[in-house]
Amino acid sequence: MIRTALRQLRTEAAIGAGCLAVLAVVLALTEPQLAQVNDAFQRACSAARDCATATNPVAQVDPGLATLVDMFALVAPVLVGLFFGAPLLAGELESGTFRLAWTQSVTHRRWLSVKLGLVGATAVVMSALLVWMVDWWQAPLDAGARNGFSPVDFGFHGVVLVGYAVFAFALGVAAGTLLRRTVTAMAATLAGFLAARIAVTNWVRPILAPPLHESLSLAKTGFGTLSVSPSPGTTSLLPPAVLMPNSWVYQTSVVNSSGATLSARELLQACPGYGQLAETKVPPTLAEMVRIHHDCLARLSQATYHTLVVYQPSSRFWPFQWAELAIFAVAALALCGLVYWWLHRCYA
Repeated sequence: MIRTALRQLRTEAAIGAGCLAVLAVVLALTEPQLAQVNDAFQRACSAARDCATATNPVAQVDPGLATLVDMFALVAPVLVGLFFGAPLLAGELESGTFRLAWTQSVTHRRWLSVKLGLVGATAVVMSALLVWMVDWWQAPLDAGARNGFSPVDFGFHGVVLVGYAVFAFALGVAAGTLLRRTVTAMAATLAGFLAARIAVTNWVRPILAPPLHESLSLAKTGFGTLSVSPSPGTTSLLPPAVLMPNSWVYQTSVVNSSGATLSARELLQACPGYGQLAETKVPPTLAEMVRIHHDCLARLSQATYHTLVVYQPSSRFWPFQWAELAIFAVAALALCGLVYWWLHRCYA
């Protein structure tokens, strides 16, 4: 039984191993340059004591390759589901060859356990190797310019990639068992995986832990915290990334001592200079814009307005990684249980 499963797995395993080997060579050849640029920047900015505000050039070394690595990390888990999971049982159920195995003194429980265990272990090992290679290569980028805790980059880092791959594999197996058509199961796997990722990213991950609230003075957050559109006088805020590096900022807003958000009307009343900008037909100079902006920050600070930041601190990155991994692992176990129950109910 094990020999048969290995023979059925060899094509997918060979292709997966080949892709990982090519990726390993590319990353091994390009990572030293990233590390060298980042180390040189860290030494220079440390000597100048300006690492907080200086721009690290490491992100500009090879942005195209960085995008490709991110895309590979994004699609690799779903490829596991499409090409390892979906055909695993669907092909045999579709052709009826499973009956031959079950007549050779092999129970459906052992048949399923060998297939899930062998192919699933292969998928986990390949995913773990991918995680290690990608995290090693991205370390200089994360140290220099990227926030791994941001909703966009969170799924490209850490152990959660293994959870995605395990879930995609189990989802593919379940879809193949229920639908009994390989191509249909692959389509259902793709749709289900995307739906699960979107749901967890948008609705589950933000509530894994209550966010922190921190009040910062407008003078401390400095120029650039408040961005004002002269017409019609609306306000928007930029996250204080320098003060909270690698954190996941949910929201930033200017509020008063009672916690009420600064409205556009209140802004124009406290800072008449913005109203004058909206009415003038002559474009203001940069110096004039800076003067008006600083004057506005000073007026708002005197009126007890401050910046309220709602965020997850960088120290919660790994707890969030392990929590999301657990969510997808539990979902994968539930899907495997569904597969066993369905086979026992319909074929045993």
